Amino acid sequence: MKLALGRKRVALAGNPNTGKTTLFNRLTGGHAKVGNYPGITVESEVGELELAGHGRTELLDVPGTYSLSARSAEEQLAIQAIAGLPPLERPDAVLLVADATQLTRNLYLALQVIELDLPLVIALNMTDMLASRGQEVDAAAASRALGVPVVAISATAGTGMRELESALGSALAHPERARPGPRWIPDDAILEADVRAVEKQVPSAWHQGSDRRRHALALWALLSLDRGDELRDAPPELLEMVERRRTLARAAKRDIETEIIRGRYAWIDAHAALFLREPETAPTTLTDRVDRVLLNPALGFAAFLVAMGLVFQSLFSWADPAIGVIETVFGAIQDWVAGALPAGLAADLLTQGVIEGAGSVVVFLPQILLLFLFIVLMEDSGYMARVAFLMDRLMKSVGLHGRAFVPMMSGFACAVPAILATRTMERRRDRLLTMLVVPLMTCSARLPVYTLLIGALFPPERALGLPTQGLLMVGMYLFSTIVALVAAWVLGHTVFRGPRAPFLLEMPPYRLPHWSSVLHSVWRRTRIFLSEAGTVILACTIAMWALLTFPKDPGRAEALAADLTAARSTLAGEALAERTADLEREHAGIALRESYGGRLGHAVEPVLEPLGFDWKIGIGLIGAFAAREVFVSTMGVVYGIGEEVDEQSVGLRQKIRQEQYADGRPVYTPLVGLSLMVFFALACQCMSTVAVVKRETHGWGWPVFLFVYTGVLAWLASFAVYQGGRLLGFE
Repeated sequence: MKLALGRKRVALAGNPNTGKTTLFNRLTGGHAKVGNYPGITVESEVGELELAGHGRTELLDVPGTYSLSARSAEEQLAIQAIAGLPPLERPDAVLLVADATQLTRNLYLALQVIELDLPLVIALNMTDMLASRGQEVDAAAASRALGVPVVAISATAGTGMRELESALGSALAHPERARPGPRWIPDDAILEADVRAVEKQVPSAWHQGSDRRRHALALWALLSLDRGDELRDAPPELLEMVERRRTLARAAKRDIETEIIRGRYAWIDAHAALFLREPETAPTTLTDRVDRVLLNPALGFAAFLVAMGLVFQSLFSWADPAIGVIETVFGAIQDWVAGALPAGLAADLLTQGVIEGAGSVVVFLPQILLLFLFIVLMEDSGYMARVAFLMDRLMKSVGLHGRAFVPMMSGFACAVPAILATRTMERRRDRLLTMLVVPLMTCSARLPVYTLLIGALFPPERALGLPTQGLLMVGMYLFSTIVALVAAWVLGHTVFRGPRAPFLLEMPPYRLPHWSSVLHSVWRRTRIFLSEAGTVILACTIAMWALLTFPKDPGRAEALAADLTAARSTLAGEALAERTADLEREHAGIALRESYGGRLGHAVEPVLEPLGFDWKIGIGLIGAFAAREVFVSTMGVVYGIGEEVDEQSVGLRQKIRQEQYADGRPVYTPLVGLSLMVFFALACQCMSTVAVVKRETHGWGWPVFLFVYTGVLAWLASFAVYQGGRLLGFE
């Protein structure tokens, strides 16, 4: 985002779980613009606050980070946004939020910002929690030791805001008073030689003529640059020099990273006693007592299952009434528009394209709102960190991050909010890998297809004392879960091959969520979905409508009119009404088969035939791209039953059982049904999912990869089931 002319800009930085978002909302009044960092496909949020003597000042919310060391593109944003490295602009000051209850760890980031020769103000947050922990922090003494303004605040309660704004305004007016020079300088001659060697390769656009910045950025490079990381735009000569100094250090049995980190923490430990009083024996807090349960491998996992059960119950059941209302409202709007406009192409476009497309976007809102609400509550309360800790060992075995468990489990409800839930992961590699396997989980949209096929093709018998139909349904869930985990392992060792980043995790104290921040975060994420992913879904819906509607054959309407005239000449009353409905369904089926979608169904039949599918199933698969459950209504139209059918429709099930090829062979057999369910379990038959992946990755590369790899996987698995079954004597 470009800086408004004449305005000052402050970068808001801090460790995760320090209340940075709450303070951002408090200072900006919850009003902020969301965009992307220039040249980087990652979101930024910029708000405004009024500072005396400076007027409107822009506040840039920097991604939370424990330090300015970086190994991923997302972590690189912190150093770029704070230091003002290209393509980002240098801020006029930095406001750093520090957790007063974890002060020594938070001060490591503060030392790095001071080294960058930037005016710094420290907001000492959560000071209201110190007494219960037996701690005490002297903000004035901390300010003297660090050489920068330190203000005690509580972002949740809103205390200290006036003093903080005053200190920030003073730092902008007199930046030299908040730029004390580095607190720690390497006192080891060999380490200093490493830094001086790297300094020579730091680009001038980075240090902007400042020796202090050049020194600080050389330290950053020694901690961050590596050929195995995700960082971009690092000059080759700088990377080469860093590797050369590390090689020399390893030969001398030295660890440069350890020396730098230990040196900074040594300074913090030496000065902390001047402003921080710690209890001789740490009291047992409520967090400690709760963690004895929630971090226990058995009890903690059971508690998490209960929590996730609550989430799934909300996604499956609690959202249903709201989803029903949305569907009813959009259905009523469609009926009203259809009645108000003369029959024709314009009416069809509005009702079946635009209105239905908008409905297919809004219908996700109840689930998305609820899932985001639960995720933000878990993050704000501190529980999300415990979940990641518990699940990391299991997820790590297949190459996933501990936080991937929540999106994976959410995929059982719907892939759209599940993919959006991957934002809780810091590294792009972890987010992408999770996004690409979440669509393999059995979402609720697959259930109508499974229910239709199982009910139509598998008799209600019992095996091992259990109902076969129920076992098949459970089997499809287990199948999709196993395939998703295997796919994660394969992708993690091929497409996303590379060293796994160390799993660093802070266990913040439990605290009550700040509701205004929670609701703001939920609404912001939802608004982004509506404005960006929603537009793609709407466009895809209209495209699918056109594919299944055109070309229009004028003779079709004339043939229907002739058949209706003949029916009126021989029938009347209820018999005429039934015959009219039958004729309309029959001609709708013919029109669908003659559409571009129908022709495409015929065209892909040779590809689908080895799976046991005919061209009519091909049309159903094409229609199902709008949404998987649309397969049921599309098949209803294809077979002349009408689109007002569901998976429980006796007529559609009967038609499926009776459908035959020209030689009398049944089109649908239990083997074909199993092959089709396997295909639906693996193929990404959902344009909404593709649209959301496109939105989250800011390009078409990964959504196309997702669609292709799941399509190929579905074809191969379905081929193995059908052809393998035939070899074993099944039909």
